[in-house]
Amino acid sequence: MNHTSRRILCLTLLSALAFLAAPCARAQWTVPTPEELSMTSQPEVPGAAAVYLFREETTEDKLHMFSIYVRLKVLTERGKEYANVELSYAHSNEGGSTDIDDIQGRTIHPDGTIIPFTGKPYEKLVEKTQGVRFMAKVFTLPDVEVGSIIEYRYKLRLGDNWFRAPQWYIQTALYTRKAHYSWRPTDKQLISSEDGGLTNTISWTKILPAGTDLKETQLPSRAYEDGQYIFDLNAHDIPPAPEEDYMPPISSFTYRVLFYYSPYRTGDEYWKNEGKRWAKSRDKFIGPGPVVTAAVHDIILPADSQDQKLRKIYAAVMKLENTNYTREHSSTEEKSQGLKEVHTTDDIWTRKRGNNDQLTALFVAMARAAGMKAYLAVITSRDRSVFFRAYLSMSQLDDDVAIVNVDGKDQFFDPGSRYCPYQHLEWKHSQTSGLRQMDGGAGPVETPGETYLYSKTTRIADLTMDEHGEVSGILKMTYLGSPALHWRQRALTGDDESLKRELRTNVERLMPAGADVKVTSIEKLEDYEQPLVVTLSFKGNLGSATGKRMLIPADIFEVNAKPAFPHEKREIPVYFPYSRINQDAVRIKFPPSFKVESLPTADQMGFQKFALYTLRSESTPNSFTIRRDYVLGEIYFKTEEYAGLRSFYSKFENKDQETVVLTTAPAPAKPTPAGN
Repeated sequence: MNHTSRRILCLTLLSALAFLAAPCARAQWTVPTPEELSMTSQPEVPGAAAVYLFREETTEDKLHMFSIYVRLKVLTERGKEYANVELSYAHSNEGGSTDIDDIQGRTIHPDGTIIPFTGKPYEKLVEKTQGVRFMAKVFTLPDVEVGSIIEYRYKLRLGDNWFRAPQWYIQTALYTRKAHYSWRPTDKQLISSEDGGLTNTISWTKILPAGTDLKETQLPSRAYEDGQYIFDLNAHDIPPAPEEDYMPPISSFTYRVLFYYSPYRTGDEYWKNEGKRWAKSRDKFIGPGPVVTAAVHDIILPADSQDQKLRKIYAAVMKLENTNYTREHSSTEEKSQGLKEVHTTDDIWTRKRGNNDQLTALFVAMARAAGMKAYLAVITSRDRSVFFRAYLSMSQLDDDVAIVNVDGKDQFFDPGSRYCPYQHLEWKHSQTSGLRQMDGGAGPVETPGETYLYSKTTRIADLTMDEHGEVSGILKMTYLGSPALHWRQRALTGDDESLKRELRTNVERLMPAGADVKVTSIEKLEDYEQPLVVTLSFKGNLGSATGKRMLIPADIFEVNAKPAFPHEKREIPVYFPYSRINQDAVRIKFPPSFKVESLPTADQMGFQKFALYTLRSESTPNSFTIRRDYVLGEIYFKTEEYAGLRSFYSKFENKDQETVVLTTAPAPAKPTPAGN
């Protein structure tokens, strides 16, 4: 973190600005060079769909405006998708709304022909939450073809009494030849929209490539410009952000400069004070109030242990409607039902519904009403980002989890994640960081991880082959822990048929082509403390015939698996969502006309102490069985461990592709009729 002291703050002015903005001349379009017109590729990124020739973002606080300018070269058919532009902004009922205007654009063909954008962008509602509508202005640049240069620019405007520090994301999905960023902050004293406090400091967090520097200068004092500060950054030849399977949320590691207004001089001071303010604010919402207290007394018994009380409370909260999976109810609907605005957890219990954070707060309130020490924690969701303590912003904290002291030991709970089992966390809330309430304030928190025993997928195939090699039978998929939670939450966002369709498609992707798979039953879908069991029927051909032999995949659930780590080198650590166990059992019975010629040999291999693979096979005169176990005990592997991890995966992936060889026995000779 860096900071510089000035009489500057974060959002709302103490009073309206009293100055007249000077007329702003529009920049001219950039004239393309012959090299830009004729280029067909970028050597640093072979096969790239497109590259940024130039990107610019200029922030003028006195004008409450962000100006953005983009020049992009289309290199392939896929790159033509960048002609479809979607510009995001937000409307807030509490102020701080943004708007986008002055949109201009054009397309330049390789021969220099210019086609201006003359259409009108249309507005699209992206998402609506309580008090905020996230919008987008959408347009398509005209007549874009491979080799075209796309140019567009627009202005993002804030309200006259609002300011917002810029965030410069230097690295994107595309290679960037050149980029320029500039910010002229206001010298007016401001008030924070969050807590009404004052500050005189701008701070920033930066991750930049070597040779790229953030420059801070101060212009000479003049009558119309009192020592104006300018932040400026020029960047060039920025590679695209890495994109590989099994990697951490890359948005946390890309090149960027994040500015923010802050009254604090150190990170410790920021997190201590902002944490205390957050904890106090949440306590005001949590309570518990009389409605929650009365409800808890109806749920628990005086003779219950602390664990028994908490299990009953958890089950009661889990039965409520979670609006993250259904829908928010409008204020008009609420009023028609005689409900007032939500101010406390009493209001949530009265409604019998709430979003994930509201239900977590309700669980904490009910635990407190039961006489237990209970606290809220706010953490960075691990599927989105990684908590960065040097970045002094509460905005990086996404979701709430609960901490309850049970028999003298703090335990973590996730009642806001629908169907998450008791005393467990959804994977994206495990092994992450944030803030937690403490007696008298707040402090840092690290959420625990789950062991590999928690998440388990068992896949069983019990099949029968006929004389023609066609196979039919039953597939049974059993999910525990994180895999079960995934499918249970998926069921909340659609109907029964769509769930069956997705389950069937998920299994069909594993099977040989042409297999006919149908879901016949789904058991324990809402019983989140039990395994989720899905049964499917299977019919199709598994093997390929070569003369008198038939080759059948040993593990039919891995027949279509692709290499997990195809690249020899890797610059990003390997990062799995969760540790787990996968177990497969495949039994195929065959008629007397077949016999087993060969089976895959038994094998066992491991990687350090963190992963283990086992394959076993057996046969009888009329069947064979393949058993495969895979255990992943760790989720994070450093780049220096990649070669060993990749070698381990390559070995067992090759083992997975081995086959069972059946031979056809000659048909028994027909008896010769007896002569006279």
